[in-house]
Amino acid sequence: MTAAATPGPRQGRGGPSFSDASPAQVRAALIPEEAAEFDREWREVMARATESLDLTELFETLESWRFVARITAAQGAEAHRALYRRAAAKLTGDQVPADEPLATTKARLGLA
Repeated sequence: MTAAATPGPRQGRGGPSFSDASPAQVRAALIPEEAAEFDREWREVMARATESLDLTELFETLESWRFVARITAAQGAEAHRALYRRAAAKLTGDQVPADEPLATTKARLGLA
C-alpha cells in the first residue's frame, strides 16, 4: 500500500500561503536547521496535547511554523538565514559572520 500524494500548500500572491499547510508540508519548506527545531517542538507539543487532550498549543505551534515556512519559501534558504543575521546585527550592533551557525545567530536574538 502506498500513501496518496499530499497536495502542496495553497498558492497566494507571493507564492505558497501555507495557511492550510499540513505539518509535513510546513517541515518540507523549512531550512534543515529549522526542520530539526520544528521536529523537536512538534513532538513536545504533541506529547502535551496527548496528556491534556487540548489541541490549542498544537494549533498555535503549527500556525507559528506556517509563518516561518511562508517566509522561507518566499525568500529562499540563504535569504532566510541572512534575515536572522541582519536582525542580530541590528539588535547587537555587531557584525554577524555569514558562516555563523543559525543556532548561534538565533541565540543572539534570544530565540534559542
